[in-house]
Amino acid sequence: MSFSFSLVAEDGAARAGRMTTAHGTVDTPAFMPVGTAGAVKAVTPEELVACGAQIVLANTYHLDLRPGHEVVRALGGLHRFMHWDGPILTDSGGFQAFSMEALRRLDEEGVHFKSHLDGSLHLLTPESSMDVQAALGSDVAMVLDECPPLPSPREAVEQAVERTARWAERSRAAYAGPGAVFGIVQGGGFEDLRARSAQALVAMDFHGYAIGGVSVGEPPEAIAAVAAVTAAMLPRAKPRYLMGVGRPEDLVEAVAGGVDLFDCVMPTRNARNGTLFTSRGKVNIKREENRTDPGPLDPDCPCETCRNYSRAYLRHLYVSGEILAARLHTIHNLTFYLGLMRRMREAIAEGRFAAFRERFLSEVAAG
Repeated sequence: MSFSFSLVAEDGAARAGRMTTAHGTVDTPAFMPVGTAGAVKAVTPEELVACGAQIVLANTYHLDLRPGHEVVRALGGLHRFMHWDGPILTDSGGFQAFSMEALRRLDEEGVHFKSHLDGSLHLLTPESSMDVQAALGSDVAMVLDECPPLPSPREAVEQAVERTARWAERSRAAYAGPGAVFGIVQGGGFEDLRARSAQALVAMDFHGYAIGGVSVGEPPEAIAAVAAVTAAMLPRAKPRYLMGVGRPEDLVEAVAGGVDLFDCVMPTRNARNGTLFTSRGKVNIKREENRTDPGPLDPDCPCETCRNYSRAYLRHLYVSGEILAARLHTIHNLTFYLGLMRRMREAIAEGRFAAFRERFLSEVAAG
């Protein structure tokens, strides 16, 4: 296994680092575009590179259902299958256990799913999740965890923390793949349960640690508080990954709290829905004011969309239902997100992250 993480600079709790895998290096803090089924919707791997992506996320549950992990293994692994030669992190299927509550049942063995595709029954255990991720050949594999919904009584959250620790131990023992393995800290909004979960996982000596169970309906200030408190409980010399958090201001606040890695569908999903992130605030491309606007979406953005296409044209594509709208919007939103991460890395390296954070958040509030 080829995996390492080193800190390059620190500015307060914010960190700039370098995560090295068998398929390349990731400069942190980093945002991972979500390629659930082995593709980031609407864009090619070459376009991802042009946007600034260094690592992508794919999903164990979905790829196991279709096309099947043995198919991917036989075709040379997920990197070759999806034509992406950079690092890949695979989720364990734990989020689906949370989000598909109506189609699953949890017990100590694992998660019993009813497929959303054809109704067939499947059992995802810590061991089978790790077997699938090994077959995919991911650079970072996530343990299977239990994420309790919000709100949940303390007793339910405590039970999820204990089960997550047991499943983490089983996942760690079962993994025989080429990549690193990250544990996932649970605990909801209970700081003592977060501490208990972190302590149990740190004792297992994972290659990195994720902060799970956030961005499940709580307000932004609660997300930032839980992220910062939990990050401080984790080893300084290992990467910290905040799962599923995606508003730009949430990313900035979490980096301020010591987080290194992020993923979220927000930039790509919003792109397909006509909501675009710019240096001057969010833009709803559907609005009438864009119908005859000859200017770029964001004059400060270097992406292909902003260099070559007007707001009027982008609106025309969107209201006409043209597929090109999703492509051009996604290219822009990912460029914005990945550019934000680069700017944060630079601010940390230059010792001016506090000023960057204050200015960015004030601009968001003004927008």
